[in-house]
Amino acid sequence: MRTFGRGSRAAVLVPMALAAGLVGCSGGGKSEDEGAKACSRGTYAWSGIRHTETLTALADPILFKKKTASYTSHLKPVGDTVYRPTVTSVPSGASAAGVIKALGARLKVEEPLAGPSETDGPEDDHYFEMNIGDLKGAYYAWGWISLVDADFTYTCGSDEPVKGHVRTWTTTGSGFMSCADDPAPQATGRTAARERCPVGSRATKAA
Repeated sequence: MRTFGRGSRAAVLVPMALAAGLVGCSGGGKSEDEGAKACSRGTYAWSGIRHTETLTALADPILFKKKTASYTSHLKPVGDTVYRPTVTSVPSGASAAGVIKALGARLKVEEPLAGPSETDGPEDDHYFEMNIGDLKGAYYAWGWISLVDADFTYTCGSDEPVKGHVRTWTTTGSGFMSCADDPAPQATGRTAARERCPVGSRATKAA
């Protein structure tokens, strides 16, 4: 299977992270402007962090009747969902981008999580390329998105804590595997195999 990073559909990255250097803030005895600045330096407490991987695209059934050196496949969208990062209850003095960055710090991601301006959906035209030689038999290709949901509580000085929720993603990616191989390690890959491989193929067996 071949994988890459976010923004390239022929790809996928492993969930990753930034270090979380979020500092507390002091309250009391500050001017209104100073208080606003202080509350941009509050602390986040995270809970209910959930990672889910969703099938977003499938190639048509792939069959090589003779050995083939390379292959390019169009990955067709599964459904019409457009994914957009969302943050509910953005704290005063913070921003949606800042909340997502703080979650990335908590997760210790190596590549930033998808920000407020990013989308992933059917309007994106994705292709998959494979150049490994000796391709023969039935194969399948699919695309996915690795979503992350989390609840947060933001605390700053004597201000009332703010509770909110984040949904974003770590990566998007794609895979290409032989129907004669063992089932894919990912649930989305196993679903793709059941959709595209011949009945009884090894890839469609229970993992």
